[in-house]
Amino acid sequence: MTVLDYVIIALKLIVSLSILNVWLLQPQKATKWRGGAATTIKEEFKAYGLSETVCYVIGFLKITLALILLASIKFESLSLIGSLGLALLLLGSIVMHFKIKDPLYKSFPAFLFVVMNLGIAYFFL
Repeated sequence: MTVLDYVIIALKLIVSLSILNVWLLQPQKATKWRGGAATTIKEEFKAYGLSETVCYVIGFLKITLALILLASIKFESLSLIGSLGLALLLLGSIVMHFKIKDPLYKSFPAFLFVVMNLGIAYFFL
């Protein structure tokens, strides 16, 4: 394996484990990154004007794609599905932050993970 292979694996681990952390371990935890004045994921989606159903659908998709990205460490053919799928959903997160006029810093984690996912995808195109 090359150094680049290890960098790609590290990026996959950082992105997938971070997404799983947010959605599975800390959905009820207030952070400075949540949209609006929300303290939970459900409140954040409400601040965006989205329903609880949409929250569950997006959560399911993000968790599934994070697991796919994690699995892509072993099964490289899954890399594009996981990385591009997450990049698309995270772009949606950025749009929602702009929609409700959040301070720019609240979009930073999503932006950073979009860049990481596009970097991953680049090496599998």
